[in-house]
Amino acid sequence: MAISIHWSDIVCFAIVIGAFVGSLYIIFVYEVRRRKNEVRETEYESLFPGPGDRRPAGDVVVRLSKSMLWLSCWRGVHPAWLLLIRIISPLTLAAIILWDMLTYDSSIMVYYTEWTFTLVIIYFVIGACISVHGCWIYSKYHPPDNDEGNGFLKRDAEENSSITLTYRTDQNRHMTKLQRYLEQEDKDQKAGFWGYAMQVIYQTCGGAVVLTDVVFWCLLVPLASDEHFSVNLIEGSMHSLNAVFLLLDTSMNRMTFPWFRMAYFVLLSCVYVTFQWILHACGFTWWPYPFLELGTPWAPLWYLCMAIVHIPCYGFYVLVVKAKNIYFPKFFPNAYIRSD
Repeated sequence: MAISIHWSDIVCFAIVIGAFVGSLYIIFVYEVRRRKNEVRETEYESLFPGPGDRRPAGDVVVRLSKSMLWLSCWRGVHPAWLLLIRIISPLTLAAIILWDMLTYDSSIMVYYTEWTFTLVIIYFVIGACISVHGCWIYSKYHPPDNDEGNGFLKRDAEENSSITLTYRTDQNRHMTKLQRYLEQEDKDQKAGFWGYAMQVIYQTCGGAVVLTDVVFWCLLVPLASDEHFSVNLIEGSMHSLNAVFLLLDTSMNRMTFPWFRMAYFVLLSCVYVTFQWILHACGFTWWPYPFLELGTPWAPLWYLCMAIVHIPCYGFYVLVVKAKNIYFPKFFPNAYIRSD
């Protein structure tokens, strides 16, 4: 079957290829090349970690330790609460996407929303596994309080002050062990492949969920010309709960959100667009998103706009994390722990 290529198609190809190559270059610079630089000052965050990785002075890149993946940013909050979020979230999202597939069919997976939804589920599954390990570490060095024993100690403090002193000494000893473990972990900086993969997926999801939800609510819904199109409960959930659960996790975790990781978000979109091109080259005639359709004079403008919109979508989540680290310490100075 002959495939006709218009001048507008070539421009669209150039936009996507340029974004793809640019993203790979950014990843190479920040994740590969700079970790090999011998003149470095602080630990460097990379998906390809190596011993002694540090960043050049002046670069806004932060380190990543294993404890940052499972500890809460709220002082005194047990990591089990973050684990609970990471268990409930993927179960709920998996049920919704299964409901979506049963209501329609498996072809629904050609939508970018389903790709993003699946990626968010993957993030929470990895996060839950890491949080389980973190809770085990936390319980090992910080046993749970015995409320009944605490009440007994308070009532009989005057009669047996030595018991109270022993209890407090044990608690301080456990906290010291935990603190020493975390300090040693920060020194070692061994988050591992899955730790860095979790961080990358988290940051990719941050931009992707904003893009899918904004495009759906601000572009597709207002401009929908199909009289049969209506926002039902499934579509509303698919384009809202992904952001709700991710923001809930963000409000509890200690992970950072550096700008350079937007490259992975752009790569995800480039892979999706390429996937759509391959489908249509194989005879698929329907476009899930009208603005992706090739062969129209306005196609290059749509592709350019969609490439540019990645910046504010990712930037929105960067601002969310920055706002969390700026305002929460002011409102909750004794409870919040900065993650930057």
